[in-house]
Amino acid sequence: MNQYIMPGSQRTLLFSGMALGLLCLVLSWFVGADEFHTRFWTNLLHNTVFFTGISFIALFFICVCITAWAGWYTLFKRVWEAFSLFMIFGFIIMIIIGIGNYLGYHHLYHWNDPASIETDKIINHKSGFLNKGVYLFGGLFVMAVWYLFARKLRSLSLAEGRDGDASFSYHHTARVWAAAFLPFAGFSSAFIIWQWVMSLDAHWYSTMFAWYSGASWFVSMICLTLLVLIYLKSKGYYEQVTGEHIHDLGKFLFAFSIFWTYLWFSQFMLIWYANIGEETVYFRHRMDNYPVLFYGNLLINFVFPFFVLMRNDTKRKFGSVGIVATIVLFGHWWDYFLMIKPGALHTAHELMGAGHGHGHDDAHGAVEHAAHFVSGFTLPGLIEIGVFIGFLSAFLYVVYNRLASAPLVSERDPYLAESIHHHV
Repeated sequence: MNQYIMPGSQRTLLFSGMALGLLCLVLSWFVGADEFHTRFWTNLLHNTVFFTGISFIALFFICVCITAWAGWYTLFKRVWEAFSLFMIFGFIIMIIIGIGNYLGYHHLYHWNDPASIETDKIINHKSGFLNKGVYLFGGLFVMAVWYLFARKLRSLSLAEGRDGDASFSYHHTARVWAAAFLPFAGFSSAFIIWQWVMSLDAHWYSTMFAWYSGASWFVSMICLTLLVLIYLKSKGYYEQVTGEHIHDLGKFLFAFSIFWTYLWFSQFMLIWYANIGEETVYFRHRMDNYPVLFYGNLLINFVFPFFVLMRNDTKRKFGSVGIVATIVLFGHWWDYFLMIKPGALHTAHELMGAGHGHGHDDAHGAVEHAAHFVSGFTLPGLIEIGVFIGFLSAFLYVVYNRLASAPLVSERDPYLAESIHHHV
């Protein structure tokens, strides 16, 4: 079967997940809320960045494979194309967050506080880059270009499958677009992740942060690819996807889990060894006040996949790989939770302590220092899990909807035979 049809039961399940996510997002506005509604805004930012990043990295890896003349992925490339098209929804939500930042509707970023710009030398020094105009309009430009490339490569792929001939003209055009996207993607992804996530800790800076967060996105993308392919095969689709293809993806999951850990350790070691106060406080704060998040991050995203996937045959077993992919996908969502929540909570605490709130004692108590348990920040609560389910359901709905709109396999791709027989 080369044409996916989304069953009504699946549609109902995904819409139910989206409804749950929306309900939990609304609840986060009221439950455990401070006067800035930091829990709501961080939940929105956290999940949007995570799933938009997966969408972006799918597009990036398609371009890498096209430019490298790779053929192994061709059989299921439509899955990655579908991933990349979720980007428009992330685009819309990030515009909402950017407008909220521009108009002062939320206080996620310390650098957006006028009083802090005047009195804090470090924030003032970074204000040429960290400001609401660059955040909103710079981010809008970058994501518009990303989506333009995603749409263009998707349209070339569909046109090739429909009208392709022996000259492979569509593929040659796609190669030009893919090569053009890679350098822009490299620089713009660093810009965007510095703005969206790293600047939540306005005094902190790491030259490795873009690599680190990108590796987290990539592992998450591989996890979702495995889960989607395993599901589709269980329904009778992608019959030519074999254990060897799953093995290739499992090797990526294994290798990049190690690469992510290498970046984690390198970033941690260099900053800790230098012992510069503005740098080490990022890790000190998380180690002291968020130990379950901090050490759990390494256990879920390195120790677990390393020991399970170390055996070569495990990476060919659909059940084993599916379990690892499910846990590690949640683990990297956990990773972004740790990147985002402590910095945003600390900013809310600082601003309210400086009198930027309206003087409500209950509001100040809700953002007390993270040494005490704060619902939705110290650990993900049921509300956070619900929002994650909602975003995941929305992502999968877009993916399956796009898969249903075109043949699952591009039968006129010049590398299809290599993809089918590359292990024979």
